[in-house]
Amino acid sequence: MEERPETELISIPATPRASTPEVLTPSGQRSPRPLPPNNKSSAAWTPASFISPRFLSPIGTPMKRVLVNMKGYLEEVGHLTRLNPQDAWLPITESRNGNAHYAAFHNLNAGIGFQALLLPVAFAFLGWSWGVLSLTIAYCWQLYTLWILVQLHEAVPGKRYNRYVELAEAAFGQKLGLWLALFPTVYLSAGTATALILIGGETMKLFFQIVCGPYCSSNPLTTVEWYLVFTSLCIVLSQLPNLNSIAGLSLVGAVTAITYSTMVWVLSVGQPRPPTISYQPLPSPSPTTSFFMVMNALGIVAFAFRGHNLVLEIQATMPSTFKHPAYVPMWKGAKVAYFFIAMCVFPVAIGGFWAYGNLMPSGGILNALFGFHSHDISRGLLAMTFLLVVFNCLSSFQIYSMPVFDSFEASYTSRTNRPCSTWVRSGFRVFYGFISFFIGVALPFLSSLAGLLGGLTLPVTFAYPCFMWVLIKKPPKYSFNWYFNWGLGWLGIAFSLAFSIGGIWSMVNSGLKLKFFKPN
Repeated sequence: MEERPETELISIPATPRASTPEVLTPSGQRSPRPLPPNNKSSAAWTPASFISPRFLSPIGTPMKRVLVNMKGYLEEVGHLTRLNPQDAWLPITESRNGNAHYAAFHNLNAGIGFQALLLPVAFAFLGWSWGVLSLTIAYCWQLYTLWILVQLHEAVPGKRYNRYVELAEAAFGQKLGLWLALFPTVYLSAGTATALILIGGETMKLFFQIVCGPYCSSNPLTTVEWYLVFTSLCIVLSQLPNLNSIAGLSLVGAVTAITYSTMVWVLSVGQPRPPTISYQPLPSPSPTTSFFMVMNALGIVAFAFRGHNLVLEIQATMPSTFKHPAYVPMWKGAKVAYFFIAMCVFPVAIGGFWAYGNLMPSGGILNALFGFHSHDISRGLLAMTFLLVVFNCLSSFQIYSMPVFDSFEASYTSRTNRPCSTWVRSGFRVFYGFISFFIGVALPFLSSLAGLLGGLTLPVTFAYPCFMWVLIKKPPKYSFNWYFNWGLGWLGIAFSLAFSIGGIWSMVNSGLKLKFFKPN
Protein backbone atom coordinates (compact mmCIF):
# COMPACT_ATOMS: atom_id res chain seq x y z
CA MET A 1 0.00 0.00 0.00
CA GLU A 2 1.41 3.31 -1.02
CA GLU A 3 1.93 5.96 1.60
CA ARG A 4 -0.32 8.97 1.32
CA PRO A 5 1.06 11.69 3.56
CA GLU A 6 -1.15 14.68 4.20
CA THR A 7 0.02 18.23 3.73
CA GLU A 8 -0.76 20.07 6.93
CA LEU A 9 -1.26 23.69 7.77
CA ILE A 10 0.52 25.05 10.80
CA SER A 11 -1.58 24.45 13.89
CA ILE A 12 -2.49 27.57 15.83
CA PRO A 13 -2.76 26.53 19.48
CA ALA A 14 -5.49 28.09 21.51
CA THR A 15 -4.42 26.99 24.96
CA PRO A 16 -2.95 29.20 27.68
CA ARG A 17 0.40 27.43 27.24
CA ALA A 18 0.72 29.09 23.85
CA SER A 19 -0.06 32.59 25.11
CA THR A 20 2.45 35.38 24.76
CA PRO A 21 5.09 35.62 27.55
CA GLU A 22 4.43 38.54 29.84
CA VAL A 23 6.39 40.71 32.32
CA LEU A 24 5.29 43.01 35.09
CA THR A 25 5.72 46.75 34.43
CA PRO A 26 6.55 49.21 37.22
CA SER A 27 2.88 50.19 37.47
CA GLY A 28 1.86 46.59 38.01
CA GLN A 29 0.30 46.23 34.53
CA ARG A 30 1.07 43.14 32.51
CA SER A 31 2.21 43.64 28.96
CA PRO A 32 3.20 41.18 26.27
CA ARG A 33 6.60 41.18 24.73
CA PRO A 34 8.19 38.92 22.11
CA LEU A 35 10.69 36.34 23.23
CA PRO A 36 14.37 36.72 22.41
CA PRO A 37 15.42 35.06 19.18
CA ASN A 38 17.66 32.58 20.98
CA ASN A 39 14.85 31.31 23.21
CA LYS A 40 13.81 27.78 22.26
CA SER A 41 10.17 28.51 23.05
CA SER A 42 9.86 31.29 20.52
CA ALA A 43 8.09 28.96 18.10
CA ALA A 44 5.13 28.86 20.46
CA TRP A 45 4.25 32.52 19.83
CA THR A 46 1.53 32.99 17.22
CA PRO A 47 -0.74 35.83 16.09
CA ALA A 48 -3.68 34.10 17.75
CA SER A 49 -1.88 33.86 21.09
CA PHE A 50 -0.97 37.57 20.88
CA ILE A 51 -4.68 38.39 20.93
CA SER A 52 -5.08 37.20 24.52
CA PRO A 53 -7.74 38.33 27.01
CA ARG A 54 -5.13 40.12 29.09
CA PHE A 55 -3.87 42.03 26.09
CA LEU A 56 -7.43 42.98 25.12
CA SER A 57 -8.42 44.22 28.57
CA PRO A 58 -7.49 47.90 28.07
CA ILE A 59 -9.02 48.06 24.58
CA GLY A 60 -12.55 49.31 23.89
CA THR A 61 -15.39 46.91 23.28
CA PRO A 62 -15.75 47.31 19.44
CA MET A 63 -12.05 46.78 18.78
CA LYS A 64 -12.00 43.93 21.30
CA ARG A 65 -14.84 42.19 19.49
CA VAL A 66 -13.05 42.49 16.15
CA LEU A 67 -9.82 41.08 17.54
CA VAL A 68 -11.59 38.22 19.31
CA ASN A 69 -13.31 37.28 16.06
CA MET A 70 -9.94 37.42 14.31
CA LYS A 71 -8.53 35.10 16.98
CA GLY A 72 -11.34 32.61 16.39
CA TYR A 73 -10.73 32.73 12.64
CA LEU A 74 -7.01 32.07 13.08
CA GLU A 75 -7.77 29.13 15.36
CA GLU A 76 -10.16 27.69 12.76
CA VAL A 77 -7.62 28.02 9.98
CA GLY A 78 -4.91 26.51 12.12
CA HIS A 79 -7.05 23.48 12.82
CA LEU A 80 -7.97 22.72 9.22
CA THR A 81 -6.11 20.05 7.33
CA ARG A 82 -5.38 20.58 3.67
CA LEU A 83 -6.08 17.36 1.79
CA ASN A 84 -3.41 15.73 -0.25
CA PRO A 85 -4.61 15.97 -3.88
CA GLN A 86 -4.44 12.19 -4.11
CA ASP A 87 -6.88 11.83 -1.19
CA ALA A 88 -9.45 13.79 -3.17
CA TRP A 89 -9.35 11.02 -5.79
CA LEU A 90 -9.88 8.08 -3.41
CA PRO A 91 -13.22 6.54 -2.39
CA ILE A 92 -12.88 7.07 1.36
CA THR A 93 -11.79 10.73 1.38
CA GLU A 94 -13.36 11.88 -1.89
CA SER A 95 -16.44 13.27 -0.12
CA ARG A 96 -16.45 15.07 3.26
CA ASN A 97 -20.12 15.84 3.81
CA GLY A 98 -20.89 13.13 6.37
CA ASN A 99 -22.74 13.70 9.64
CA ALA A 100 -23.93 11.88 12.76
CA HIS A 101 -26.78 10.21 10.87
CA TYR A 102 -24.40 8.82 8.25
CA ALA A 103 -22.10 7.62 11.05
CA ALA A 104 -24.98 5.74 12.68
CA PHE A 105 -26.01 4.15 9.36
CA HIS A 106 -22.47 3.08 8.46
CA ASN A 107 -21.63 1.74 11.93
CA LEU A 108 -24.85 -0.24 12.09
CA ASN A 109 -24.30 -1.64 8.62
CA ALA A 110 -20.73 -2.60 9.49
CA GLY A 111 -21.37 -3.74 13.06
CA ILE A 112 -24.34 -6.06 12.69
CA GLY A 113 -25.27 -8.58 10.07
CA PHE A 114 -24.95 -12.26 9.29
CA GLN A 115 -22.25 -12.76 11.95
CA ALA A 116 -24.89 -12.31 14.67
CA LEU A 117 -26.76 -15.31 13.22
CA LEU A 118 -23.76 -17.53 14.08
CA LEU A 119 -23.68 -16.63 17.79
CA PRO A 120 -26.00 -19.51 18.83
CA VAL A 121 -23.43 -21.84 17.21
CA ALA A 122 -20.81 -20.52 19.63
CA PHE A 123 -23.23 -20.99 22.55
CA ALA A 124 -23.64 -24.65 21.56
CA PHE A 125 -19.94 -25.14 22.34
CA LEU A 126 -19.76 -22.81 25.36
CA GLY A 127 -23.04 -23.39 27.18
CA TRP A 128 -25.15 -20.80 28.98
CA SER A 129 -22.74 -19.33 31.51
CA TRP A 130 -19.60 -19.04 29.42
CA GLY A 131 -21.58 -18.00 26.35
CA VAL A 132 -23.31 -15.05 28.02
CA LEU A 133 -20.14 -14.03 29.88
CA SER A 134 -17.92 -14.09 26.79
CA LEU A 135 -20.49 -12.15 24.75
CA THR A 136 -20.85 -9.46 27.44
CA ILE A 137 -17.08 -9.04 27.87
CA ALA A 138 -16.55 -8.85 24.12
CA TYR A 139 -19.24 -6.18 23.73
CA CYS A 140 -17.84 -3.93 26.49
CA TRP A 141 -14.26 -4.43 25.31
CA GLN A 142 -14.96 -3.51 21.70
CA LEU A 143 -17.03 -0.49 22.74
CA TYR A 144 -14.04 0.84 24.70
CA THR A 145 -11.64 0.35 21.79
CA LEU A 146 -14.16 2.00 19.47
CA TRP A 147 -14.05 5.10 21.69
CA ILE A 148 -10.25 5.02 21.52
CA LEU A 149 -10.23 5.03 17.72
CA VAL A 150 -12.74 7.89 17.55
CA GLN A 151 -10.55 9.97 19.88
CA LEU A 152 -7.31 9.16 18.03
CA HIS A 153 -8.63 10.16 14.62
CA GLU A 154 -7.44 13.74 15.28
CA ALA A 155 -4.95 13.11 18.06
CA VAL A 156 -2.58 15.64 16.44
CA PRO A 157 -4.11 19.08 15.68
CA GLY A 158 -4.22 19.71 11.95
CA LYS A 159 -3.71 16.03 11.13
CA ARG A 160 -6.41 13.47 10.42
CA TYR A 161 -5.70 9.74 10.35
CA ASN A 162 -8.21 8.78 7.69
CA ARG A 163 -7.43 5.09 7.56
CA TYR A 164 -6.64 2.41 10.11
CA VAL A 165 -3.25 1.76 8.54
CA GLU A 166 -2.28 5.44 8.79
CA LEU A 167 -2.98 5.47 12.53
CA ALA A 168 -1.02 2.25 12.96
CA GLU A 169 1.96 3.80 11.15
CA ALA A 170 1.79 6.86 13.42
CA ALA A 171 1.73 4.67 16.54
CA PHE A 172 4.09 1.81 15.68
CA GLY A 173 6.29 3.41 13.03
CA GLN A 174 5.90 3.41 9.28
CA LYS A 175 7.25 -0.06 8.47
CA LEU A 176 6.05 -1.92 11.57
CA GLY A 177 2.64 -0.24 11.49
CA LEU A 178 2.12 -1.15 7.85
CA TRP A 179 3.15 -4.74 8.51
CA LEU A 180 0.94 -5.09 11.58
CA ALA A 181 -2.22 -3.42 10.26
CA LEU A 182 -2.34 -3.94 6.50
CA PHE A 183 -2.79 -7.72 6.45
CA PRO A 184 -5.53 -8.03 9.12
CA THR A 185 -7.54 -5.06 7.81
CA VAL A 186 -7.44 -6.25 4.19
CA TYR A 187 -8.04 -9.82 5.32
CA LEU A 188 -11.01 -8.70 7.41
CA SER A 189 -12.52 -6.81 4.48
CA ALA A 190 -11.90 -9.60 1.97
CA GLY A 191 -12.86 -12.37 4.41
CA THR A 192 -16.08 -10.64 5.34
CA ALA A 193 -16.91 -10.17 1.66
CA THR A 194 -16.33 -13.88 1.08
CA ALA A 195 -18.52 -14.85 4.03
CA LEU A 196 -21.22 -12.47 2.79
CA ILE A 197 -21.22 -14.21 -0.58
CA LEU A 198 -21.64 -17.57 1.17
CA ILE A 199 -24.53 -16.52 3.39
CA GLY A 200 -26.11 -14.32 0.71
CA GLY A 201 -26.04 -17.03 -1.95
CA GLU A 202 -27.38 -19.72 0.37
CA THR A 203 -30.15 -17.41 1.60
CA MET A 204 -31.16 -16.56 -1.96
CA LYS A 205 -31.43 -20.28 -2.67
CA LEU A 206 -33.65 -20.83 0.38
CA PHE A 207 -35.76 -17.80 -0.55
CA PHE A 208 -36.32 -19.21 -4.03
CA GLN A 209 -37.31 -22.58 -2.62
CA ILE A 210 -39.85 -20.98 -0.26
CA VAL A 211 -41.38 -18.68 -2.87
CA CYS A 212 -41.41 -21.22 -5.67
CA GLY A 213 -42.52 -24.16 -3.50
CA PRO A 214 -43.74 -27.20 -5.41
CA TYR A 215 -43.69 -25.30 -8.70
CA CYS A 216 -39.88 -25.13 -8.88
CA SER A 217 -38.33 -26.29 -12.12
CA SER A 218 -36.81 -29.72 -12.35
CA ASN A 219 -33.34 -28.19 -12.78
CA PRO A 220 -32.97 -25.52 -10.08
CA LEU A 221 -29.78 -23.52 -9.70
CA THR A 222 -27.03 -25.11 -7.64
CA THR A 223 -25.60 -23.42 -4.55
CA VAL A 224 -22.50 -22.29 -6.47
CA GLU A 225 -24.69 -20.75 -9.15
CA TRP A 226 -26.59 -18.84 -6.47
CA TYR A 227 -23.22 -17.59 -5.16
CA LEU A 228 -22.53 -16.29 -8.67
CA VAL A 229 -25.92 -14.54 -8.85
CA PHE A 230 -25.32 -12.83 -5.52
CA THR A 231 -21.78 -11.81 -6.52
CA SER A 232 -23.08 -10.25 -9.72
CA LEU A 233 -25.57 -8.14 -7.76
CA CYS A 234 -22.78 -7.03 -5.41
CA ILE A 235 -20.61 -5.96 -8.35
CA VAL A 236 -23.44 -3.88 -9.83
CA LEU A 237 -23.98 -2.02 -6.53
CA SER A 238 -20.24 -1.56 -6.01
CA GLN A 239 -20.10 0.94 -8.87
CA LEU A 240 -21.13 3.71 -6.45
CA PRO A 241 -18.03 5.92 -6.27
CA ASN A 242 -17.26 6.65 -2.60
CA LEU A 243 -18.11 5.91 1.02
CA ASN A 244 -20.59 8.77 1.43
CA SER A 245 -22.42 7.74 -1.74
CA ILE A 246 -23.42 4.42 -0.13
CA ALA A 247 -25.07 6.08 2.90
CA GLY A 248 -28.46 5.10 1.50
CA LEU A 249 -27.34 1.48 1.14
CA SER A 250 -26.02 1.55 4.71
CA LEU A 251 -29.41 2.78 5.90
CA VAL A 252 -31.07 -0.11 4.07
CA GLY A 253 -28.53 -2.51 5.57
CA ALA A 254 -29.09 -1.16 9.09
CA VAL A 255 -32.89 -1.34 8.90
CA THR A 256 -32.94 -4.81 7.37
CA ALA A 257 -30.39 -6.13 9.91
CA ILE A 258 -32.42 -4.91 12.88
CA THR A 259 -35.64 -6.22 11.34
CA TYR A 260 -34.53 -9.71 10.40
CA SER A 261 -32.51 -10.18 13.61
CA THR A 262 -35.65 -9.46 15.61
CA MET A 263 -37.84 -11.61 13.36
CA VAL A 264 -35.47 -14.59 13.49
CA TRP A 265 -35.26 -14.84 17.28
CA VAL A 266 -38.95 -14.01 17.82
CA LEU A 267 -40.05 -16.68 15.33
CA SER A 268 -37.64 -19.21 16.84
CA VAL A 269 -38.71 -18.58 20.43
CA GLY A 270 -42.38 -18.58 19.48
CA GLN A 271 -42.27 -22.14 18.09
CA PRO A 272 -42.21 -25.38 20.13
CA ARG A 273 -38.69 -26.53 20.96
CA PRO A 274 -37.42 -29.85 19.54
CA PRO A 275 -38.06 -32.75 21.96
CA THR A 276 -34.41 -33.88 22.02
CA ILE A 277 -33.01 -30.43 22.84
CA SER A 278 -30.13 -30.15 25.31
CA TYR A 279 -28.23 -27.16 26.68
CA GLN A 280 -25.10 -29.02 27.65
CA PRO A 281 -21.98 -28.10 25.63
CA LEU A 282 -21.38 -30.48 22.77
CA PRO A 283 -19.34 -33.53 23.80
CA SER A 284 -15.89 -34.07 22.30
CA PRO A 285 -13.78 -37.21 21.97
CA SER A 286 -10.74 -35.73 23.73
CA PRO A 287 -9.68 -32.73 25.86
CA THR A 288 -7.64 -31.41 22.93
CA THR A 289 -10.64 -31.51 20.64
CA SER A 290 -12.74 -29.78 23.29
CA PHE A 291 -10.15 -27.00 23.65
CA PHE A 292 -10.05 -26.29 19.92
CA MET A 293 -13.84 -26.33 19.67
CA VAL A 294 -14.08 -23.76 22.47
CA MET A 295 -11.40 -21.58 20.86
CA ASN A 296 -13.27 -21.64 17.55
CA ALA A 297 -16.50 -20.71 19.35
CA LEU A 298 -14.81 -17.75 21.06
CA GLY A 299 -13.48 -16.72 17.66
CA ILE A 300 -17.09 -16.63 16.39
CA VAL A 301 -17.99 -14.34 19.30
CA ALA A 302 -15.05 -12.05 18.46
CA PHE A 303 -16.05 -11.98 14.81
CA ALA A 304 -19.55 -10.86 15.78
CA PHE A 305 -18.06 -7.47 16.67
CA ARG A 306 -15.99 -6.77 13.57
CA GLY A 307 -16.16 -3.31 12.09
CA HIS A 308 -13.36 -1.38 13.81
CA ASN A 309 -11.33 -1.44 10.61
CA LEU A 310 -13.93 1.02 9.24
CA VAL A 311 -14.23 3.45 12.16
CA LEU A 312 -11.51 5.88 11.04
CA GLU A 313 -12.67 5.63 7.45
CA ILE A 314 -16.25 6.54 8.42
CA GLN A 315 -15.03 9.46 10.53
CA ALA A 316 -12.88 10.64 7.61
CA THR A 317 -16.04 11.37 5.60
CA MET A 318 -17.02 14.17 8.02
CA PRO A 319 -15.89 17.81 7.97
CA SER A 320 -13.84 18.89 10.98
CA THR A 321 -13.11 22.35 12.39
CA PHE A 322 -11.71 23.66 15.64
CA LYS A 323 -15.16 24.37 17.09
CA HIS A 324 -16.88 21.38 15.49
CA PRO A 325 -14.41 18.44 15.47
CA ALA A 326 -15.42 15.29 13.64
CA TYR A 327 -15.27 13.08 16.73
CA VAL A 328 -18.43 14.70 18.19
CA PRO A 329 -20.91 13.58 15.48
CA MET A 330 -18.97 10.34 15.02
CA TRP A 331 -19.32 9.33 18.66
CA LYS A 332 -23.01 10.34 18.70
CA GLY A 333 -23.68 8.11 15.69
CA ALA A 334 -21.58 5.26 17.09
CA LYS A 335 -23.43 5.27 20.43
CA VAL A 336 -26.79 5.02 18.69
CA ALA A 337 -25.51 2.28 16.40
CA TYR A 338 -24.06 0.13 19.17
CA PHE A 339 -27.18 0.48 21.28
CA PHE A 340 -29.14 -1.16 18.46
CA ILE A 341 -26.37 -3.69 17.93
CA ALA A 342 -26.70 -4.79 21.57
CA MET A 343 -30.47 -5.01 21.11
CA CYS A 344 -29.87 -7.46 18.25
CA VAL A 345 -26.89 -9.66 19.13
CA PHE A 346 -27.89 -10.55 22.69
CA PRO A 347 -31.48 -11.66 21.89
CA VAL A 348 -30.30 -13.60 18.82
CA ALA A 349 -27.60 -15.44 20.77
CA ILE A 350 -29.69 -16.15 23.87
CA GLY A 351 -33.02 -16.73 22.12
CA GLY A 352 -31.48 -18.88 19.40
CA PHE A 353 -29.69 -21.13 21.89
CA TRP A 354 -32.85 -21.39 24.02
CA ALA A 355 -34.88 -22.45 20.96
CA TYR A 356 -32.48 -25.02 19.49
CA GLY A 357 -29.78 -25.76 22.09
CA ASN A 358 -26.98 -27.98 20.85
CA LEU A 359 -29.09 -28.99 17.83
CA MET A 360 -28.07 -25.69 16.25
CA PRO A 361 -26.69 -26.35 12.71
CA SER A 362 -23.32 -24.90 11.80
CA GLY A 363 -24.99 -22.49 9.35
CA GLY A 364 -26.56 -20.58 12.25
CA ILE A 365 -30.03 -19.72 13.49
CA LEU A 366 -31.38 -18.98 10.02
CA ASN A 367 -30.68 -22.54 8.87
CA ALA A 368 -32.19 -23.84 12.09
CA LEU A 369 -35.36 -21.83 11.56
CA PHE A 370 -35.74 -23.21 8.04
CA GLY A 371 -34.83 -26.77 9.00
CA PHE A 372 -37.07 -27.09 12.06
CA HIS A 373 -40.00 -24.76 11.33
CA SER A 374 -40.30 -24.34 7.56
CA HIS A 375 -43.68 -26.11 7.74
CA ASP A 376 -44.89 -24.31 10.87
CA ILE A 377 -44.38 -20.68 9.78
CA SER A 378 -46.23 -19.05 6.91
CA ARG A 379 -44.30 -19.02 3.66
CA GLY A 380 -44.73 -15.28 3.27
CA LEU A 381 -43.22 -14.47 6.68
CA LEU A 382 -40.36 -16.88 6.18
CA ALA A 383 -39.65 -15.55 2.69
CA MET A 384 -39.64 -11.95 3.96
CA THR A 385 -37.09 -12.84 6.63
CA PHE A 386 -34.77 -14.44 4.09
CA LEU A 387 -35.18 -11.55 1.65
CA LEU A 388 -34.17 -9.06 4.37
CA VAL A 389 -31.02 -11.09 4.98
CA VAL A 390 -30.16 -10.89 1.28
CA PHE A 391 -30.64 -7.08 1.25
CA ASN A 392 -28.45 -6.73 4.33
CA CYS A 393 -25.67 -8.86 2.85
CA LEU A 394 -25.72 -6.80 -0.35
CA SER A 395 -25.38 -3.57 1.68
CA SER A 396 -22.67 -4.91 4.01
CA PHE A 397 -20.62 -6.10 1.04
CA GLN A 398 -20.31 -2.49 -0.15
CA ILE A 399 -19.02 -0.93 3.06
CA TYR A 400 -16.59 -3.77 3.80
CA SER A 401 -15.22 -3.70 0.27
CA MET A 402 -14.61 0.06 0.28
CA PRO A 403 -11.17 -0.11 2.02
CA VAL A 404 -10.01 -2.64 -0.58
CA PHE A 405 -11.27 -0.42 -3.41
CA ASP A 406 -9.44 2.47 -1.75
CA SER A 407 -6.19 0.47 -1.68
CA PHE A 408 -6.50 -0.51 -5.34
CA GLU A 409 -7.12 3.06 -6.43
CA ALA A 410 -4.39 4.46 -4.17
CA SER A 411 -1.87 2.17 -5.82
CA TYR A 412 -3.06 3.23 -9.27
CA THR A 413 -3.15 6.99 -8.58
CA SER A 414 0.27 7.01 -6.93
CA ARG A 415 1.80 5.44 -10.03
CA THR A 416 -0.05 7.44 -12.66
CA ASN A 417 -0.56 10.71 -10.73
CA ARG A 418 -4.13 11.00 -11.98
CA PRO A 419 -7.52 9.81 -10.73
CA CYS A 420 -9.00 6.51 -11.82
CA SER A 421 -11.24 6.64 -14.84
CA THR A 422 -14.69 5.09 -14.66
CA TRP A 423 -13.49 2.02 -16.57
CA VAL A 424 -10.45 1.46 -14.35
CA ARG A 425 -12.53 1.88 -11.19
CA SER A 426 -15.15 -0.57 -12.50
CA GLY A 427 -12.45 -3.04 -13.49
CA PHE A 428 -11.00 -3.06 -9.97
CA ARG A 429 -14.40 -3.74 -8.45
CA VAL A 430 -15.34 -6.49 -10.89
CA PHE A 431 -11.97 -8.17 -10.26
CA TYR A 432 -12.40 -8.00 -6.48
CA GLY A 433 -15.94 -9.34 -6.60
CA PHE A 434 -15.02 -12.44 -8.59
CA ILE A 435 -11.89 -13.10 -6.51
CA SER A 436 -14.13 -13.14 -3.41
CA PHE A 437 -16.50 -15.49 -5.24
CA PHE A 438 -13.75 -17.99 -6.06
CA ILE A 439 -12.46 -17.92 -2.47
CA GLY A 440 -15.99 -18.55 -1.20
CA VAL A 441 -16.42 -21.54 -3.50
CA ALA A 442 -13.09 -22.97 -2.32
CA LEU A 443 -13.86 -22.42 1.41
CA PRO A 444 -17.59 -23.05 1.94
CA PHE A 445 -17.27 -23.61 5.72
CA LEU A 446 -19.03 -20.58 7.13
CA SER A 447 -18.83 -21.24 10.86
CA SER A 448 -15.19 -22.33 10.68
CA LEU A 449 -14.34 -19.39 8.43
CA ALA A 450 -16.00 -17.04 10.96
CA GLY A 451 -13.86 -18.45 13.78
CA LEU A 452 -10.68 -18.05 11.76
CA LEU A 453 -11.66 -14.52 10.72
CA GLY A 454 -12.38 -13.63 14.32
CA GLY A 455 -9.01 -14.95 15.46
CA LEU A 456 -6.80 -13.42 12.79
CA THR A 457 -8.48 -10.03 12.86
CA LEU A 458 -9.09 -9.82 16.61
CA PRO A 459 -6.09 -7.48 17.18
CA VAL A 460 -7.71 -4.87 14.91
CA THR A 461 -10.68 -4.64 17.27
CA PHE A 462 -9.41 -5.62 20.70
CA ALA A 463 -5.61 -5.16 20.85
CA TYR A 464 -4.15 -2.55 18.50
CA PRO A 465 -6.33 0.38 19.69
CA CYS A 466 -5.07 -0.13 23.27
CA PHE A 467 -1.44 -0.06 22.11
CA MET A 468 -2.11 2.99 19.94
CA TRP A 469 -3.59 4.89 22.88
CA VAL A 470 -0.49 4.31 25.01
CA LEU A 471 1.98 5.13 22.24
CA ILE A 472 0.21 8.28 20.98
CA LYS A 473 -1.42 9.72 24.11
CA LYS A 474 1.47 8.64 26.37
CA PRO A 475 -0.29 8.29 29.73
CA PRO A 476 2.01 8.41 32.83
CA LYS A 477 4.12 5.30 33.02
CA TYR A 478 2.92 2.70 35.53
CA SER A 479 -0.38 4.55 36.01
CA PHE A 480 -3.71 2.69 35.94
CA ASN A 481 -4.35 3.91 32.38
CA TRP A 482 -0.93 2.65 31.30
CA TYR A 483 -1.33 -0.79 32.90
CA PHE A 484 -4.95 -1.16 31.76
CA ASN A 485 -4.27 -0.55 28.08
CA TRP A 486 -1.07 -2.58 27.92
CA GLY A 487 -2.84 -5.46 29.69
CA LEU A 488 -5.86 -5.39 27.39
CA GLY A 489 -3.62 -5.18 24.34
CA TRP A 490 -1.48 -8.21 25.21
CA LEU A 491 -4.53 -10.17 26.31
CA GLY A 492 -6.05 -9.48 22.91
CA ILE A 493 -2.91 -10.75 21.16
CA ALA A 494 -2.98 -13.97 23.21
CA PHE A 495 -6.66 -14.54 22.38
CA SER A 496 -5.95 -13.87 18.71
CA LEU A 497 -3.37 -16.66 18.56
CA ALA A 498 -5.62 -19.13 20.39
CA PHE A 499 -8.72 -18.34 18.33
CA SER A 500 -6.79 -18.55 15.05
CA ILE A 501 -5.50 -22.00 15.95
CA GLY A 502 -9.04 -23.05 16.84
CA GLY A 503 -10.40 -21.74 13.55
CA ILE A 504 -7.73 -23.51 11.48
CA TRP A 505 -8.27 -26.74 13.38
CA SER A 506 -12.03 -26.52 12.83
CA MET A 507 -11.61 -26.01 9.08
CA VAL A 508 -9.12 -28.87 8.72
CA ASN A 509 -11.20 -31.28 10.81
CA SER A 510 -14.48 -30.59 9.04
CA GLY A 511 -15.87 -33.87 10.29
CA LEU A 512 -15.95 -32.45 13.82
CA LYS A 513 -18.27 -29.61 12.89
CA LEU A 514 -21.84 -29.53 14.14
CA LYS A 515 -24.09 -31.80 12.12
CA PHE A 516 -26.69 -30.13 9.95
CA PHE A 517 -30.25 -30.99 10.85
CA LYS A 518 -31.93 -32.69 7.93
CA PRO A 519 -35.72 -32.38 7.98
CA ASN A 520 -37.81 -35.33 6.88
